[in-house]
Amino acid sequence: MQRIEKIDPATASAEASKLLGAVKNQMGTVPNILATMARSPATLEGYLGLSGALSKGKLSAKLREQIALTVAGENACDYCASVHTAVGGQLGIDANELRANLRGQSEDNKVMEALNFARRIVEDRGFVNDTDLTLIRAAGYSDEEIVEIIANVMVNIFTNYFNHIAGTEIDFPVVDSRSKIAA
Repeated sequence: MQRIEKIDPATASAEASKLLGAVKNQMGTVPNILATMARSPATLEGYLGLSGALSKGKLSAKLREQIALTVAGENACDYCASVHTAVGGQLGIDANELRANLRGQSEDNKVMEALNFARRIVEDRGFVNDTDLTLIRAAGYSDEEIVEIIANVMVNIFTNYFNHIAGTEIDFPVVDSRSKIAA
């Protein structure tokens, strides 16, 4: 049950309505998380702005989804596990890889290092050590990409915690992050 109710676009403020309209035009629908964030148009605008900016960065859409799954698994966020499993599948990531990503694993060694780094950020609350940076750089990631990994982890921690607090109703095929098995 949602603890913070989503906004009905028909009764939303002009500012929230404009943002939700843009989401619907881009995605064809308004996911419950975004309709709930619209309770604060400033929050929704900030989230959309940062997410949009990161989509223009060096990291591929696939890797961003894989990082999101790892963070969702670490934070036991069923909403985000569900969303990012669905989106990752749409991007062509196979079901076995999606399940592995939710556990912070990958068959691809370079992706695995990015997921290890993301997991360390979450586990150690940002206090990674020099070895963590050495390993991610040795895997071939530039400092620009490392900064983007940090930003992607951060935006996903925000959505994980937001969903925990709001109790966002899952509007995607449900994935149980605690079992870490994608449906």
